[in-house]
Amino acid sequence: MALLTLGINHRTAPVEIRERVAFTPERMAEAFSELRAASGASEAAILSTCNRTELYLAGDDDCAPTVLRWLAGFHELDVADLEDVLYVHRDSEAVRHMMRVAAGLDSMVLGEPQIFGQLKDAYSLAREHGATGSFLSRLFEQTFSVAKRVRTQTAIGENPVSVAYASVSMAHHIFADMSRNKALLIGAGKTIELVSRHLADAGVKDFLVANRTLERAQALAELHGGKGIVLSEIPDHLADVDIIISSTASPLPILGKGAVERALKKRKHRPFFMVDIAVPRDIEPEVGSLADVYLYTVDDLRQVIEENIRSREGAAREAENLISSGVQEFLDQLRALDAVSTLKVFRQRAELLRDIESEKALRALRNGVDPETVLRSLARGLTNKLLHQPSVQVRKAMAEGRTEVTECLRELYQLDALEADEPATTEKL
Repeated sequence: MALLTLGINHRTAPVEIRERVAFTPERMAEAFSELRAASGASEAAILSTCNRTELYLAGDDDCAPTVLRWLAGFHELDVADLEDVLYVHRDSEAVRHMMRVAAGLDSMVLGEPQIFGQLKDAYSLAREHGATGSFLSRLFEQTFSVAKRVRTQTAIGENPVSVAYASVSMAHHIFADMSRNKALLIGAGKTIELVSRHLADAGVKDFLVANRTLERAQALAELHGGKGIVLSEIPDHLADVDIIISSTASPLPILGKGAVERALKKRKHRPFFMVDIAVPRDIEPEVGSLADVYLYTVDDLRQVIEENIRSREGAAREAENLISSGVQEFLDQLRALDAVSTLKVFRQRAELLRDIESEKALRALRNGVDPETVLRSLARGLTNKLLHQPSVQVRKAMAEGRTEVTECLRELYQLDALEADEPATTEKL
C-alpha cells in the first residue's frame, strides 16, 4: 500500500493562496467523492485549517500529478498556481510528516495544541464519509498515540504560545491597559474560545461575541459576563469596541471597509485593533488601509510567534526523537502485518499441494497399488512440488546476480547448520 501526502501550509504559500485552497464544510462530501474517484486511492482524508490544507491518500499507485490537477480544478485555480507551493511526501516520510503535524512541530506556533484536535476532526470526518479503511485508520491511531507521548514526555506545550495567544500579545502594543477596552470576537469555535481566555487573563472585562447562531455566541459570551449577538448585528455595535478578533469558516468576508469607516467616524478616530485569523479571511483586506486601524492576519503574527518558540526548541528536539521512534513502530507494524499475510498465503499454497498429492495417493490405494509404492510416490511428489517454484526463482535470482536470495534461503531453512551436521550424521550411519 502506497501512502501519499500533498499539501500547502504557512511556510510554502501566502494567505491569499491558502484561503482559496481551503475546504468548506459544505463541500466536504463532494470533495471526498471527487478526490477518491480522480486519484484512484482506496482511502483518503482531508485536513483544512487556516494554516494548511493537506490530503492524505492510501492506494496502490503514486497519484500525485492527478491529485494536483484535481485540487487545482476543485478550487478553480490553475495548476501553475499550486505547483510552486505544494509539497509531496511519500510512504515513511508521509508518516513522519503526519506525526510532526499532530505534535505541533510543523505549526506556525511550535508545539501549539489546536492542530491535534483539528487532525482528529479530519479523521472523524473522513470516517463519516466512508473514506478511510484499515491502513489510514491504523496510521491516524498511531499518530495520535505518538502526539500524546510528545505532549506528556516533553515540555513542548508548557508555555501558552498559540495564534490566539500571539493575537492578544500584539494587542498589548496598541493598548497598555486592556481592562479599559471592549472586545468583539467574531465566531465561537475553539480558536475564539481560546482567544477569549487569553483576553480575560490580560484584563479585558467587556466582551461581545458575534456568531451565525445566537445560542453558541451567548454560551461563549456568558463565560466572561459578556453578550452574544448574531453576525448581522455587528455594524450596530462596531463603534463601541476596541479589539476585534475574528475566526469563522465563512467563505466570504464578514466585516467590510464601509462598515469600519462608518464606525471610525462615530469613534472620532479612536484606533481599532483587529486580527483576522480566518482563512478565507473574515475582514476585507482593504480595511487595513484605513487610518487608525491596525489590521493583522495570521501571517503578520509570525514575528510574535517566533519570539515565543525559542523556549520550545529544546523540547522540539526531544519530540523529533519520539517521532522517529513512532515512525519506526508504525513501519514495524506494517511489516509484521505483511509477514502474517505472506505466511498465510504460503501455508495455503502448501496445504493445496498437500491435498492434491494426498488425493492422488488415495486414488492409487483404492486401485490396489502397493501401499509402500504409494507412500514413496506421495513423499517424492510432494517434495518436488514444494521445491519446484522456489528452485526456479533461486536459479533466476542467481543468474541476475541477486545473491541475497540464496542467503535468505540458507537462513530460512538453516542450511548452514545442516551442512555442519552432515559429517557426524554420516559417521553414525
